[in-house]
Amino acid sequence: MKVLAIDTSNQAMSIAVIEDSKIIGELTTNIKRNHSERLMPAIDELMNDVHWNPSELDRIVVAKGPGSYTGLRIGVTIAKTLAWTLKIELVGISSLKMLAGNCEMSPHYLVPLFDARRKNIYTGLYQWQNGELIQVEADTHISAEKWAEYLSKKEGTFELIGEDRFLYKDTFEHYLTNRVYEAPLKDHLPKAGVLGLLGLHEEPVDAHTFTPDYLKLAEAEENWRKEHPDQLEEAYVEKI
Repeated sequence: MKVLAIDTSNQAMSIAVIEDSKIIGELTTNIKRNHSERLMPAIDELMNDVHWNPSELDRIVVAKGPGSYTGLRIGVTIAKTLAWTLKIELVGISSLKMLAGNCEMSPHYLVPLFDARRKNIYTGLYQWQNGELIQVEADTHISAEKWAEYLSKKEGTFELIGEDRFLYKDTFEHYLTNRVYEAPLKDHLPKAGVLGLLGLHEEPVDAHTFTPDYLKLAEAEENWRKEHPDQLEEAYVEKI
């Protein structure tokens, strides 16, 4: 199986091509640039480098969120378009699970996180069990303090993963004391190679109906809902 993996869920942009269980090529950048301008040229460059034609692809794997609203829309839209155009499978994988996948075989509970502003985070809880990455707690949008307090009631040790962990390190150390660790520096950046490997054995989704998992409404949508409580059954995107 030949797979193209795409992640634009946050500042980093990462793409990879995988054949069966082997990463053939990967391109990752971590700069503040417009994913909409860079993603397709990057895909084209990587495909040319490994001498693959789009028609050879069997599956697209995309990071489905949570993360940046704009970044997620770009990645998911391109993934859906490619899957539909090429008539191939589409798989969505949690952006947080992709981060947790960096820490293969870690003995700790894995706590991937992204900053969600206002002292909130996108996070979840994962653990490696018998060579498989298991989701212990569902991905969520929550205050960092509430999440740290909740984890403090569980037994075990915890490993923070993500470029934004330094924003909340003190909070987790307050509640978890010596039971919290930071992942190695190499593991905080999302990697599409990991994403693609995680997506090899997942069930495909329908490309038409697939949408990102934002976990939280955009501020504009929240405001619209407050102002139009009698129209909540209508699609917000149709209104704007």
